[in-house]
Amino acid sequence: WTAYQEDGRTGFGYGTLTGHPERGEECFVVDLADDGTVWFTVLAFSRPASWYARIAGPLVPPVQLWYARRLGRTLRRIVAAG
Repeated sequence: WTAYQEDGRTGFGYGTLTGHPERGEECFVVDLADDGTVWFTVLAFSRPASWYARIAGPLVPPVQLWYARRLGRTLRRIVAAG
């Protein structure tokens, strides 16, 4: 995995390890704009790496979307709490 931080932006990304049922990477970035607006970006891609991941394949994108939205809601709660 890797992490970085620069003016107004911080984030990290990682890739799956050998033996994981999926092959892929995810990146999470938080940007703070000059006007105080906060953007949270999640980028992810994956492919099945095992037979059971291939069977579950159609379920993966909706689960990834659910997870990204959950992260967004959590971030909004954290920001609102100050």
